[in-house]
Amino acid sequence: MTYIPDALRRMVVERAGERCEYCRIQQRDSLYVHEVDHIIPVKHRGETALDNLCLACLDCNRNKGSDFASFDPETNHISVLFDPRQHQWDEHFRLNGARIVPLTPEGRVTEFVLKLNDPTRLRARKALLESGRYP
Repeated sequence: MTYIPDALRRMVVERAGERCEYCRIQQRDSLYVHEVDHIIPVKHRGETALDNLCLACLDCNRNKGSDFASFDPETNHISVLFDPRQHQWDEHFRLNGARIVPLTPEGRVTEFVLKLNDPTRLRARKALLESGRYP
């Protein structure tokens, strides 16, 4: 695991509004503390710099691992994952009830790799929507 200085970690958390930048769950609604994720992993020469870091919930971060691209399930072409520093969430995803619907190749590979619509995650998101706590 790469060391991230406390000051840099605070900047990432503050910029994200304590919300996972992939699935948009708030820190307060998660059992585990959100983690700072390298958008381009260190393994692939990603830097530990503010413009390569985002806040991710445990599920998103563990599912993403060291991935930064995958095969688009619709076209079978390689596409990068959604990059919170380069992309706007609303251009790549939309909500349909509790389901996160991908709109672009980046959205589709991200939904697939991060398992954004896993049944357990859908149930949790539905409960949060019903209580007015999501997104």
